[in-house]
Amino acid sequence: MQYGVSLVPWCDGRDGMYGWIWRHLPGNAWVKALISLALILAVVYVLFQYVFPWAEPLLPFNDVTVDNQ
Repeated sequence: MQYGVSLVPWCDGRDGMYGWIWRHLPGNAWVKALISLALILAVVYVLFQYVFPWAEPLLPFNDVTVDNQ
């Protein structure tokens, strides 16, 4: 089979970033699933604790255009 050609239209022979991560995690499927869950929770924690508070003053959520009448 050539690269980019597949029997199913949504699969072009590449599995992307998540497939690469899954292949490189150690252990069987259950261990990989637990490690994946821990990684997801760690990313969510870092986003809510550090990234979103840092970016919040830079976003225009408090710039309203409605007058107080």
